[in-house]
Amino acid sequence: MCGIAGFTRFHHKPGDTKTLESMGDAIRHRGPDAGGIYLDERIGLSHRRLSIIDLSESGNQPMLSHDQHYVIAFNGEIYNFLELRGELEKQGYPFQTHTDTEVILALYEKMGTDCLKQLNGMFAFAIWDKSARSLFIARDRIGKKPLYYYQANNDIVFASELKAILTLDTLPREIRLDALYDFFAYQYVPDPKTIFKDIFKLEPGHFLTIDADGINKQQYWDISFKHQSQQSEEELKHGLQKKINDCTVARMISDVPLGAFLSGGVDSSGIVATMAKNSDTPVTTCSIGFDTSKFNETEFAQLVAERYHTEHHELMVHQNVKDTLEHIVSYFDEPFADPSLVPTFFVSQLARQKVTVAIAGDGGDEVFAGYQKYNTDHLENKIRNIFPAFMRKTVFPPLAKLATKINCRTCRKAATLLNTLSKDPGMGFYLSNAQITDTAWNNMATPQTRAALADYHPSSFTTDFYQNSDAPDHLGRILYTDMKTYLPGGILVKVDRMSMASSLEVRAPLLDYTLIEFAATIPSHYKFRDGEKKYILKEAFKDDLPDDILYRKKMGFDVPLAHWLRTELKELAQRVIFNSEGGLSDFFDMQYIKSLWDKHQAGGNDNSIVIWSILIFQMWWNTYMAPGSSGKASSSA
Repeated sequence: MCGIAGFTRFHHKPGDTKTLESMGDAIRHRGPDAGGIYLDERIGLSHRRLSIIDLSESGNQPMLSHDQHYVIAFNGEIYNFLELRGELEKQGYPFQTHTDTEVILALYEKMGTDCLKQLNGMFAFAIWDKSARSLFIARDRIGKKPLYYYQANNDIVFASELKAILTLDTLPREIRLDALYDFFAYQYVPDPKTIFKDIFKLEPGHFLTIDADGINKQQYWDISFKHQSQQSEEELKHGLQKKINDCTVARMISDVPLGAFLSGGVDSSGIVATMAKNSDTPVTTCSIGFDTSKFNETEFAQLVAERYHTEHHELMVHQNVKDTLEHIVSYFDEPFADPSLVPTFFVSQLARQKVTVAIAGDGGDEVFAGYQKYNTDHLENKIRNIFPAFMRKTVFPPLAKLATKINCRTCRKAATLLNTLSKDPGMGFYLSNAQITDTAWNNMATPQTRAALADYHPSSFTTDFYQNSDAPDHLGRILYTDMKTYLPGGILVKVDRMSMASSLEVRAPLLDYTLIEFAATIPSHYKFRDGEKKYILKEAFKDDLPDDILYRKKMGFDVPLAHWLRTELKELAQRVIFNSEGGLSDFFDMQYIKSLWDKHQAGGNDNSIVIWSILIFQMWWNTYMAPGSSGKASSSA
């Protein structure tokens, strides 16, 4: 696991050796073990290394191929590299190291961009072909590893994190307003956008080729639900069990200490059980808990730890969030407001004290329908199908407006439901899960902000993927949508930044692309059955986990956000939101924000989600945009 950065110099020279060193320094936390650069007249590459496989200096990067024709800067892990290496050795490739990095180089030399079809892993890498004077940049299928790029005059500046690109002072930092709206709707900025104009994210399953003639982007992988399996439930269960076991074992290869996150939920518990069955020594497990019992899962984590005799460690998050929040948020170089970033930071910090690699249960909810929202959306869609479209579109909206005017909680819920039901399924899915309503946005945004976005609505990001899915039913379409949006834009960004903040590598067996392809063939009624979420996954883990784990109510990785904003975080939030110069006040009506704050503090309204997003945006602005800001993650809490 590492960090990469670099630039092309076909038409102008964005930097030199010092620039590459500065870019590497900006992401040093991603790779504290070693750093290196490569520079010639057409390309500059920078690399920071977190040593996992082949700890010797021969594994340092940028790495040159045996014939010196290719140079690579690579971030990630290739889980099938030993198998690929064996095949390449039979064909006579003279390996100089024992790294997966050199396997990518060898495959590229043999197959060009088609090498991506052979790689199973999480990765973002750049390969420079000296002879062809072309750069090849690729990102893994699911989006585990990030890749940002700035494009100008057929040249490119790229990096694992935005902060490395922002070390180039000549790059403009102009806010992209539609991305700002997206942030408040989703709590993250969806790819390929970033919060800045002219800087983009490379989407999962895509690659770039860059030469003197221009930049070309192509998609090399997508998720298809088209072919639904005809196997029996028992056959699907056994196939899934084998997939999970194989994908977990592949992620247990490491030359450094390895452990697991254990939340006490189905996914992480099942992965720990699988690890334990395939390990000769006790698995190291780490858990985070909260003082508030509603959000505390440590007792369930302990059940699994005791059952599998793990070497278990846990940390209770007490009253130290206010002292570390600004430090934590500084690792996100564009606004990101999923509240579970807080426990993810702490569990990563705890894990790094014991191991260098942690295996996690990420992906189970998106791949196998584990969120409560799938249940909610299922019920909404059943009701939607009862009423004719003309009735939903003409009668429900005025009824929703009428319900809104009545000041009671039940009426507000009814208004939300009626409004959602009046829309098509894709739009309904967006409305059910958006983090801010259209009304709240329009009240909060200044007239200038609203006018600039008059023709834009963030729902298109959801509805486009919903419509583009080849799934045969509604659940398949929304699973596809979440795997293309929320998973890479929210979950995986959070895990990457918070684990890398502690120089910890996190691997996720349930996000192996072969497992996702297999799961996509499983009919929806095996994933969501009679209100039971993740039905087939629970069946796969049934012999390994107690019913108290499998069938308890899902808690997620939530935090007591509403309570924090009224108590521990109140003073900090009030100072950041209302005493900062620039940021919020450039785009929003501060009087309206003050009214949201006052109503929340009075206890009558829970405005915690919107206020949290407001707080996070201003914290980000103070770090990356305010005059005199460093634009770097702080080095200490």
